[in-house]
Amino acid sequence: MHITRINQAKTYQAPSHDHMTCFRMQGKEASPCHQMWMGMSVLEPGGQTGMDGSDVEKIYLVLEGEVTVYCESVDGTQSKAVLGPHDSCVFLIGEKRQLKNLSNQVAKVVLVMASP
Repeated sequence: MHITRINQAKTYQAPSHDHMTCFRMQGKEASPCHQMWMGMSVLEPGGQTGMDGSDVEKIYLVLEGEVTVYCESVDGTQSKAVLGPHDSCVFLIGEKRQLKNLSNQVAKVVLVMASP
């Protein structure tokens, strides 16, 4: 078993992430987990990611606050949803996604994805 306590979690910089602090909780350099990794992002009011696709599925779970998620599927269909505490979503391979904190409160989101 490997435990990462939040007060010991290392931050990392993710491209196209603005007004956010990202913590590596498991996998990669945080633990010996090889098949997947988990991070937690703290989105300040106005914080957001870029509208990017990925070659792996990404699962998001909102822990606190409210996050607006935008999606553009591989066929070009666009959608938007507002997620609150304990709501989750998955973005499939190739789907473009963006997360935005449009509220005036901090939001916390967990990300789980396969390791490359």
